[in-house]
Amino acid sequence: MNDGGQKRYGPLGSALVIIPTYNEAENIKPIVARVREAVPEAHVLVADDNSPDGTGKLADELAAADDHVHVLHRKGKEGLGAAYMAGFRWGIDNGYGVLVEMDADGSHQPEELPRLLTALKGADLVLGSRWVPGGRIVNWPKSREFISRGGSLYSRMLLGVPIRDVTGGFRAFRAETLEGLGLDEVASQGYCFQVDLARRAVESGFHVVEVPITFVEREIGESKMSNDILIEALWRVTAWGVGTRANKLLGRKPL
Repeated sequence: MNDGGQKRYGPLGSALVIIPTYNEAENIKPIVARVREAVPEAHVLVADDNSPDGTGKLADELAAADDHVHVLHRKGKEGLGAAYMAGFRWGIDNGYGVLVEMDADGSHQPEELPRLLTALKGADLVLGSRWVPGGRIVNWPKSREFISRGGSLYSRMLLGVPIRDVTGGFRAFRAETLEGLGLDEVASQGYCFQVDLARRAVESGFHVVEVPITFVEREIGESKMSNDILIEALWRVTAWGVGTRANKLLGRKPL
């Protein structure tokens, strides 16, 4: 809705924090407890990819004790993107007005979630950003920082998106924003899933806001990052960039 060229945003509605898990048995209870304390009115959806370490069972126990916690059991490990997509569909089907992406390992601090939700009152999508003024990282090796900064820079330049932290995964969407992104066409699964949604939001004309966050390296468990994920991200971002430039030259709308 617009008023004199200024978009007027409606109420946010209920928030659903989606937490994908695979072998996060040691982290799931603490992270859910922190979300519930930080934003008591929000609901939590644990999207578990049939974790062999029993994460799904622990999530079921949390859900049995708290009607604000829900569990989505998936058949197996299919990637971060697929888990979020399933969570988005579950949340939209169940009437949530806000869908939040958050890691299970504590890298995304639930205590910063209220800042994202406040910013969403005047935006379509809010990104928790490590690379804007006020954002920072804790306990990351320089090699990991180089990959992350370099990935965001490469994506930003190639795709022409005015976002500093294109690859970040701490995000709050309005439900109508997700519905306008063409989710059925999203094929990316790993690291570049976040890039894909960000570029779609920009190309669709949605108002995207970045707020600073402190990103903390996980203390328990193993990172899911792999060379295959990085390679997928590189070739997909390159292909999108080439396609975007070709469409501009030919006067076509972005795909």
